[in-house]
Amino acid sequence: MDCAYNFLKLLVSVTFCLTLYPPFSSCSSTLSVGFYAASCPAAEIIVKNTVRSASDLDPTIPGKLLRLLFHDCFVEGCDASILLQGNGTERGDPANRSVQGFSVIDSAKRLLEIFCPQTVSCADILALAARDAVEYTGGPSVQIPTGRRDGRVSAAANVRPNIIDTSFTLDEMAKIFSAKGLSINDLVTLSGAHTIGKSHCSSFNDRFKLDSSGNLTVIDSSLDRQYAVQLTKMCPAAAKDDSITVNNDPGTPFQFDNEYYKMVLEHKGLFQSDSALLNEETARNKVVEFAESQDSFFESWALSFLKLSNIGVKTDDQGEIRQSCSMPNR
Repeated sequence: MDCAYNFLKLLVSVTFCLTLYPPFSSCSSTLSVGFYAASCPAAEIIVKNTVRSASDLDPTIPGKLLRLLFHDCFVEGCDASILLQGNGTERGDPANRSVQGFSVIDSAKRLLEIFCPQTVSCADILALAARDAVEYTGGPSVQIPTGRRDGRVSAAANVRPNIIDTSFTLDEMAKIFSAKGLSINDLVTLSGAHTIGKSHCSSFNDRFKLDSSGNLTVIDSSLDRQYAVQLTKMCPAAAKDDSITVNNDPGTPFQFDNEYYKMVLEHKGLFQSDSALLNEETARNKVVEFAESQDSFFESWALSFLKLSNIGVKTDDQGEIRQSCSMPNR
């Protein structure tokens, strides 16, 4: 029985690498489904329960966790480098100041250190938490391999060249995605993460302009005017409080579904980067496909999420297992 189980794990791991990565990939044999089956059998359950408990109290948590994974993986790979605190770290860069969800990862880590000391990496906790956040909000359940190690390097200087800005054109986004081994299809699919979560007004208020009386005077032509009027009411020009947030998806903000793509087709994508998906035929066709079929979106999400969560992973002696997610081991 044990032999059969181990063979199945090996088969899944090898199939994963060959399917998602080219032969020259550095995908390690130590990255596998069920990596903690022997060393910490309850690892994935502990993470899932932590995510569920936090999300029950705060429905914005799933969107925060998903964004946290994006910002981690696109800089230095999926190695939990964004979790490190200190001067000059990724976490302190202005592009990451609105990123949240750290407390959920820390809570899961504290529990895991009680039951399985120095065993489960923060990088795996983050990947699993983002996966569970999607499932919690009604999205597909994705089986992901684990065995990531935590990185020791976290530099603010590495953030801006690698993070997608909400004002980016399709070409600018595609260039960064391509550098991470992700395709246009992955770009359109992973943009679907905007079906949950909230965003600060400052991330999209350059799409419209208000006069001194608060009247709409200029508008991004790719944004539905009526929707823009609604946004100006939620983000008044006089407001100096950057804590004001707006639902990414005005239709079903806490449900992981294909509503986002319907909104994009109606020119109600919150960001310029959302509207940009309609500016190229291949991308636009994918938006239409996902808007018409949630099953198609979910199937594509499962594959693209696997690729995202395995960008530049560190395994074996390439990293460490942190005792605290916010600081490297001494």
